[in-house]
Amino acid sequence: MLGGGEASLSDYRGRPVFINFWASWCAPCRAEMPDIVEAYNRHRNAGLEILAIDNTQLDVVEDVHAFVKEFQMPFPVLLDEQGAAAQAFGILGLPTSVFVDGDGVVRGVNAGPLTEDTLEEYLAEILP
Repeated sequence: MLGGGEASLSDYRGRPVFINFWASWCAPCRAEMPDIVEAYNRHRNAGLEILAIDNTQLDVVEDVHAFVKEFQMPFPVLLDEQGAAAQAFGILGLPTSVFVDGDGVVRGVNAGPLTEDTLEEYLAEILP
């Protein structure tokens, strides 16, 4: 986790979780992040959790810090330093978003950039 510590999806059991795999150099990641931050601010009172997982093995930590600061990301930013999280989820490209309901069931995967409308459609599948 950026700033230290670790996180596990099981830590969020009972809550809807939107996992976003990204990198600071990824132009589509940059394009979708304002919508992701806005969606979090709009839905966090409904219990939405967002885990932003940077593909750190292909990134530079200083660039990750700058990206997080630029977009004022208010949710946990995780560093996938060895690519284990991406491998566990079968991530083949960036950005990729995974939508998990409160029971821990994956309800949707979006490979590629999200539009605001598509993001809201996926969130509707996991929000109470």
